[in-house]
Amino acid sequence: MLTHYYTVKGYGEHEIVIQKSRFIAYVNRATTEEEAQAFIQEIKKLNSNATHNCSAYLIGESDQIQKANDDGEPSGTAGVPILEVLKKKQLKDTVVVITRYFGGIKLGAGGLIRAYGKSTSEGLNKTGIVERKLMRVIHTKIDYTWLGKVENELRSSTYQLKDINYLEDVEVETYVEEGQKQNLINWMTELTNGKGNISEGIVTYLEEDVE
Repeated sequence: MLTHYYTVKGYGEHEIVIQKSRFIAYVNRATTEEEAQAFIQEIKKLNSNATHNCSAYLIGESDQIQKANDDGEPSGTAGVPILEVLKKKQLKDTVVVITRYFGGIKLGAGGLIRAYGKSTSEGLNKTGIVERKLMRVIHTKIDYTWLGKVENELRSSTYQLKDINYLEDVEVETYVEEGQKQNLINWMTELTNGKGNISEGIVTYLEEDVE
């Protein structure tokens, strides 16, 4: 599993007009090629009377699945520019469809490449990009008398508090990057004078917005 990577926040759409042609960017996350293809077909059905529904997607930890489709535009002027924007922004598990409603003015090859690239960039920015970081959840069970100190120290630290479970003993759940796991365990042990019962939990991805 990757320690971190960038992808889109979720579904989004954004429209721009260039030389009277409407370009509508549809963006989504897709973790399999089947999901990407299903999304493309959904958008094509939604815009069945559009002049073109061009698309591209980039899927997999090492970008092993890459596809670009010009959907009737001159070869290399639509799908590839969309895909290049995804690569430039280092996105993974992302699918984009750019729907074009022709406005009567031909843009030429260079104009089309710029238009599809711009539509993709603006669509991605409108949707939002997140960084997914691989985190370990650390569980610390302590006596309730330690809760105030532990919670205060955690909230003012660089570690991220996930949850507090009020059980027979109180259980504090903390997110930590896998490489920093032992540092947190040592820190928590020292903080509780060795009174905490510390155990490792699941590994999961945590998402943070990218400006």
